[in-house]
Amino acid sequence: MKLTVIGCAGSFAGPDSPASCYLVEAPFEGRTYRLLVDLGSGAFGPLQRHSTIRDIDAIALSHLHADHCFDMSGFYVVSRYHPEGAFDQIPVHAPEGAGDFLVAAYGVEERQGMQQQFAFNPWQDGGTVQLGPFTVTSVLVNHPVPAFALRIATDDHAIAYSGDTGPTDALLELVEGVDLFLCEASFVESGDNPPNLHLTGAEAGHYATVCSVQRLLVTHIPTWTDRDEVEADVRTTWSGPYDIVTAGATYQL
Repeated sequence: MKLTVIGCAGSFAGPDSPASCYLVEAPFEGRTYRLLVDLGSGAFGPLQRHSTIRDIDAIALSHLHADHCFDMSGFYVVSRYHPEGAFDQIPVHAPEGAGDFLVAAYGVEERQGMQQQFAFNPWQDGGTVQLGPFTVTSVLVNHPVPAFALRIATDDHAIAYSGDTGPTDALLELVEGVDLFLCEASFVESGDNPPNLHLTGAEAGHYATVCSVQRLLVTHIPTWTDRDEVEADVRTTWSGPYDIVTAGATYQL
């Protein structure tokens, strides 16, 4: 199982990273299966350094904010109009209404084409779907729009992804014992942070500790937030191995 950080900037694409996008790969039926998790602003270009677009097998969108899904428009163009022929329909698991939302973002005249290229499937709170070698469990978390944290597991390993969330007990069972916990930390403890929106580094570390994860990967830090302060916050609640992730980083399980 391999995780590649395509983009990890919080809230908007930054000078050093696109917005949220992660590629998860594992062997399946004699080949490599590729699951794309989120496709935020600016991520579609760098994605092509790590995979040909036609080789993406499925897409999982945690929620429908621009920094997690707006580069689906570029993916649609390539999948529909590639000179070597349109792609086979790609399953897209996302919150309810994702199809209509992405049609509106791109252009309503492409509604039929987008429905042909993408098979939209709504997440269920506590539900599980099988995508190639991956068993993907989704839970509703604490954000202003419907947003889901994901657990992506094979027979041998598991990765949990918080998506965007404020503090919530919904993470506890989902994250328990994973090899890698990819957790957002958009806020710092010293800030006057609004509720029900994002986590701090200390909160990310707390969930990593109580869920006994193997490694914490801190992500979704906005450009305007001091990464060193986020890291210092993490270390107040987590004593295990961690990374403040960067675009292009890979993790092999």
